[in-house]
Amino acid sequence: MSGSERDRDDRGRARQARPRDALGRPLPYGAEGVEPVPEEALPPLETLDRARDLVAGGRPFAAHEVLEARWKAGPAGERDLWQGLAQVCVALTHAARGNQTGAQRLSDRAAMRLAAYSASGGDTYGVDLSAVVECAQRHVAEGRAQA
Repeated sequence: MSGSERDRDDRGRARQARPRDALGRPLPYGAEGVEPVPEEALPPLETLDRARDLVAGGRPFAAHEVLEARWKAGPAGERDLWQGLAQVCVALTHAARGNQTGAQRLSDRAAMRLAAYSASGGDTYGVDLSAVVECAQRHVAEGRAQA
């Protein structure tokens, strides 16, 4: 598919109109996929609640999208928090798809990013970042995506 054939919104930005499965893989046009998550950033606590629900429901890729929207819209000082949490979800996605190498790499990157953020003393909105990293690493090692 060439760039001119890509799905675009009214502003010309790339958008994915194809349906996706629960792990974010594109399905054929016309197939029934999971409900997409909104692209707009939610407030921090709503972002965390929504991401937790999505991971618990077996949709870590969608949780990553929710967290990614927050990191792109949030203050620069919180970037490592939101990006690290999004990387945890990508690690879980890779694990669920059977890509252990990718899962381990993303889990390691998330751990480093979240450790750096934790050391900075930034607001974690009540999230125990060490526990998140430990849980993700345990699930990646076991090859599962449910937290």
